[in-house]
Amino acid sequence: MSKDLTKKAAEMLLNGATLLSEPCPYCSGVRVMKGGHALCINCGREPEEKEILTEINQQTERTGIETTLEKKLSELSKELEQEPNHEKQQVILRSINSLIETIEKLKNNQTSKKQ
Repeated sequence: MSKDLTKKAAEMLLNGATLLSEPCPYCSGVRVMKGGHALCINCGREPEEKEILTEINQQTERTGIETTLEKKLSELSKELEQEPNHEKQQVILRSINSLIETIEKLKNNQTSKKQ
């Protein structure tokens, strides 16, 4: 650990930076973050901010879509329970089936991208 890196990290902390609980992906050292800028105190390397932000945005987007679809699935299930008309039940069932297929595709897509 160089004195320059330690000094820079101390300055960052004094200016409102925080210590990260996740270790450096390169050397497992302690990292300090301020304004999306992470610095490893041990090796001085910084992961590319662009990649991290893109991954977080994709995860948030998928989670939002899945949450919306699951809420809609719940609403349709309640509607199906109360619907006496057989034809309308069939329409609701097709919508439910479509939602389930879409949710499955999203989950499979997420799993394949993590691997």
